[in-house]
Amino acid sequence: MADKPVFFVNGNKLPWKEGLVVADALKMMNYTFKMLVIKMNGELIKRENWQTTPIPENADIKVIHLISGG
Repeated sequence: MADKPVFFVNGNKLPWKEGLVVADALKMMNYTFKMLVIKMNGELIKRENWQTTPIPENADIKVIHLISGG
């Protein structure tokens, strides 16, 4: 029996299916913070592309929360 396809968000294994986009991964992880930087397989994904950038099987997504202070 073959393993089910997956992808990773900050080290968490999630089920992958055809048609997933970066915005779906954020929803799956319940990320609602507005100041986020997303890298997928080492490439920066611009916010305006989150709704259209497909997630390939076995993708490694890093979500970085930006925090400002002073």
